[in-house]
Amino acid sequence: MKILIVEDEKAIAEVEKAYIEREGYSAEIAGDGLTGLEKFRSETFDLVLLDIMLPGMSGTDICREIRRGSNAPIIMVTAKSGEEDIVAGLDAGADDYIVKPFSPRVLMARIRANLRKGASGEAGGSELITVGGSLVIDPQNLTVKKDGCEVSLTRNEFMILSKMAARPDKTWSRDDLITYALGYEYDGFERSIDSYIKNIRKKLSDPRHENGFIRTVHGFGYKISE
Repeated sequence: MKILIVEDEKAIAEVEKAYIEREGYSAEIAGDGLTGLEKFRSETFDLVLLDIMLPGMSGTDICREIRRGSNAPIIMVTAKSGEEDIVAGLDAGADDYIVKPFSPRVLMARIRANLRKGASGEAGGSELITVGGSLVIDPQNLTVKKDGCEVSLTRNEFMILSKMAARPDKTWSRDDLITYALGYEYDGFERSIDSYIKNIRKKLSDPRHENGFIRTVHGFGYKISE
């Protein structure tokens, strides 16, 4: 497994690299945004640790560019801890968010969790799930197709959608989605679920399903809509 660290504070980047390599992964460091994006485009990485405040290009813009062609897990690692900052990172396509200062042990746990989601197909099951006759979810290959065309979702977006679609009879609270879709190790704030739902709806919306196949059940949570 190869991890890209995009971080302009050299001391922090070196600490991250040391812990990553101690776990048996390989890591490369980019000290500014443009170099980080260039590295990602020219090499193959399994996960990206991405600061937000970077010289040359912001982490949020890098995240959006990466998401144009890749579903590699992205973990934002930043000193910006406000709710609006976290929502902006998730809206840009990040899978996770860690606020500085952080525990290296927590960082590694989050890296392992995000790598595991992609490697093991944690969505569960192997049978195709069909929603509304036009949406096909493949839990084994972690793909979603709408009217035969593949839709690019982040891993967390995929986990949420696939879990909900597997139980179309169930209304899911935010706590349910954190526990059963993202896993107990996920400790992002509860409202981040709303950001994931908004992104899923935007990517799946069409004239027949303006709510992106997900209905809001006021006072309870969310439910698959066919």
